[in-house]
Amino acid sequence: MQTIEELNEIMTKPTSRLIQDMKKIEGDIMILGVGGKMGPSMAKLAKRAINEANVTKRVIGVSRFSSGTLKEELESCGIETIAADLLNDEELQSLPDVENIIFMAGKKFGTVGNEHQTWAMNAYLPGRVADKFPNANIVVFSSGNIYPFVDITKAGCIEETPTNPVGEYAQSCLGRERMFTYFSKQNNTPILLFRLSYAIDMRYGVLLEIAKQVYQEKPVDLTTGHVNVIWQGDANEYAIRSLLHCSTDPAILNITGPETISVRWVAEEFGRHFDKEVFFRNDEEQSALLNNASKAHKLFGYPSVPLQQMIEWTADWLKHDGEMIDKPTHFQERQGAF
Repeated sequence: MQTIEELNEIMTKPTSRLIQDMKKIEGDIMILGVGGKMGPSMAKLAKRAINEANVTKRVIGVSRFSSGTLKEELESCGIETIAADLLNDEELQSLPDVENIIFMAGKKFGTVGNEHQTWAMNAYLPGRVADKFPNANIVVFSSGNIYPFVDITKAGCIEETPTNPVGEYAQSCLGRERMFTYFSKQNNTPILLFRLSYAIDMRYGVLLEIAKQVYQEKPVDLTTGHVNVIWQGDANEYAIRSLLHCSTDPAILNITGPETISVRWVAEEFGRHFDKEVFFRNDEEQSALLNNASKAHKLFGYPSVPLQQMIEWTADWLKHDGEMIDKPTHFQERQGAF
């Protein structure tokens, strides 16, 4: 894989599982925060699945659309768009009532020094959105950061693991969940909390960050020596299909790949692909942020893109100077300072 066109084709091609579930989802789908890293491909995936399922429903993308050509790009794919600042209550209240919402709006990087903005976006806004859409199925994007660091020899945090977020970003993510949970119980709104850990595509993500260090012959920091990742296309599919599993409890799903991945091993794999010596610094800590997504895998099936394929695609992308998104994951961060 070497071009954006190839990437988009692979990432937005619906599986038969998604097409069948799309036939069961009743009503239109609105994605709040469609302008982020995952939103555009999710909207396109949903639209393609609708077309291939031969059903009639709208996909609506909401974002500020303050720059770039994303609005026109989405509309060219048959996706309706609404330009709105969700923190502007008048604009939020003007959004159409729909049966299904995927909530992706949030703030992570730049939290330090701007904590108030992060809390407004991640905890205040969710309450306003939940209050606005009491009758919708809502899939809420959350984060594995709300869990504690766990022993790398264990199987990772399950959905029942008590939360213990480190730092204000992770705390505000838990605040997001608490606000949606409050309104779920208050209004009987069916909700699913989608605790995602490190989705990747070729332009960004944990694998690309490690690959770049190896390719540039820089030492790879092993302090946080283990991590989970999932192909962005699979994460997008799981999010759409989660609309069928919302409940008023609400439901919770960890979303990531099946492996606990050794950073050392991944770096050595990239060294083999690039025919370069790999350099390391520091030793692996015995704890990391690790999630167990076996519940989601039972529900949706294993991810369609395996780890070795992601590694090969990432190496090929880097060797051919593929486009990159300058939004590092900071997966090595252990103090919660984003």
